[in-house]
Amino acid sequence: MAGRAQIPTKSSALIAMIADEDTVTGFLMAGVGNVDLRRKTNYLIVDSKTTVKTIEDAFKDFTFKEDVAIVLISQYVANMIRFLVDSYNKPVPAILEIPSKDHPYDPVHDSVLSRVRYLFSAESVASGRR
Repeated sequence: MAGRAQIPTKSSALIAMIADEDTVTGFLMAGVGNVDLRRKTNYLIVDSKTTVKTIEDAFKDFTFKEDVAIVLISQYVANMIRFLVDSYNKPVPAILEIPSKDHPYDPVHDSVLSRVRYLFSAESVASGRR
């Protein structure tokens, strides 16, 4: 189909992660970890010593890599770089905000849900329903 984003098929697509240690460890145990030839990983473990610049760089790196299909980011980490997350508008890789052990999930701050709410409100206005 024309206009659809294509995920590379020459090798399997990756899931990248930016989250706390427990969340990343759980996903690594499930098998989503990857280390490339340059010894770069597909995850960033965020703790109290991680700078916002490091998080920004990881987000930009993961969203520009051609072999990444999904970027999972803990919502509290996404709030640190909200301007980047909200300005990202490409379909692939998809950005999904997830809860973490110590920080509850708040759907009000989720960028995907806010876009869905906007689309549905625009559709209801266009169709005359509200």
